[in-house]
Amino acid sequence: MFCQKVVKPSGLREIVNFIRHTYNLSERKSCLAIGISRRSYRYKSKKNDEELIFVLTQISEEHPGYGFWKLYHKIRNLGYGWNHKRVHRVYVALKMSIRRRIRKRLPSRIKENIQIPLRSDECWSMDFMSDSLYDGRRFRILNIADDYNRELLSMEVDTSITSARVVRVLDQLKQQGRKPQRIRVDNGPEFISKTLQLWAQENKVHIQYI
Repeated sequence: MFCQKVVKPSGLREIVNFIRHTYNLSERKSCLAIGISRRSYRYKSKKNDEELIFVLTQISEEHPGYGFWKLYHKIRNLGYGWNHKRVHRVYVALKMSIRRRIRKRLPSRIKENIQIPLRSDECWSMDFMSDSLYDGRRFRILNIADDYNRELLSMEVDTSITSARVVRVLDQLKQQGRKPQRIRVDNGPEFISKTLQLWAQENKVHIQYI
């Protein structure tokens, strides 16, 4: 569980906020996942943001499809002088940045009926979520959970996570004595790759597409 290439404290705080609100994790676990101290995460500016909050929420309600940069440019066009860092801090605090990644259309795979697991490590689920920082850089989160008790087995955070990285995480879990009978995934490119298919075949794990 670590984050590469995102080194600024402000960027790390954004990712912690995303993880906390998306996965409903504690502050301690979220900070630990990406390697930021709780003191750094808790730092808050003394600036009065009441007017900015009002303007930002008003524009967001009028233009629900706007992302951060469209909202920011709209604010500037209205004559307000707040810089993008300040606007984005409020944007994140208001939880406007949380959104699921829109996947490209990919070749379909045979979907299987969902089977309720009866024991731990019978079935796992893997999926991705992503968001962007104020400067436009995107980060991704790979999470792996045990479907039997919803235990979060792994949460990888980085700006890029390839199929090889997915396999490496699965190998790390295997070294810890954890291996599923099957893994439920969607048809994202990392999950339909030959790299994952080969790993599954070698480890006698069934990949179940949903």
